[in-house]
Amino acid sequence: MEGPEGMEPGGQMASGSSSSILDTAKRVITDPAGFFRDMPREGGYKDPLIFLIAMSVVTALVGVVLSLFGLAGPGATFGVALASLIFVPIFAAIFGFVGAAILFVIWKVLGSEESYETAYRCCAYMAAISPITSILGAIPYLGLLASAVWGLFLVVTASAEVHKIKQGTAWLVFGILTALLCLMGVGSQCAARKMSRDMAPWAERMEEMGEEMEDMTPEEAGRAVGEFLKGLQESTQGD
Repeated sequence: MEGPEGMEPGGQMASGSSSSILDTAKRVITDPAGFFRDMPREGGYKDPLIFLIAMSVVTALVGVVLSLFGLAGPGATFGVALASLIFVPIFAAIFGFVGAAILFVIWKVLGSEESYETAYRCCAYMAAISPITSILGAIPYLGLLASAVWGLFLVVTASAEVHKIKQGTAWLVFGILTALLCLMGVGSQCAARKMSRDMAPWAERMEEMGEEMEDMTPEEAGRAVGEFLKGLQESTQGD
């Protein structure tokens, strides 16, 4: 007898193959309550870790595509997006354990009797939405809020189905934490976009100066660089 989609017989999470990873991601997205209800509480860290890394690679690939169309956000160049194919999975693997530890502590305070491994499994499989939220992130501010609400819904669902915490309590606690994170996220987006706008004229000036310096003597080039840095400093202090 086969288990639910994304599961092997006996309730074990399907592992390894791209098809099983895709099935698992699809079930987290389309039926989160059923997924977390059926999710094995134990079974090791390998499967959820593989899943988390796979989702982070897909998310990084989405970032590369968005960068080609200039939709990856301020400062997100194509080169940065390519580098993320290496660094994003590494950081995801490391900080997945950190994020799970934070959720584990919160769930314990709220009355959960589940282990850290169970908390990690919840955290890792929530990454199923990361490729989609990466696309939503191309929409300034609104994308961040939509992604945060979706993530909040998954955390509340896992809290109720896995950790047996009342939904009202979970919505209140995680809702407050999500609201604070959203405020910080919106603030950082505003600052990044302002910096990007402010630096655009100076980037153009640097390009022009590079062309002009080809015909300058070393002394003239030194003065030009000095004047450029002085103007940049005054502009920064003026802000």
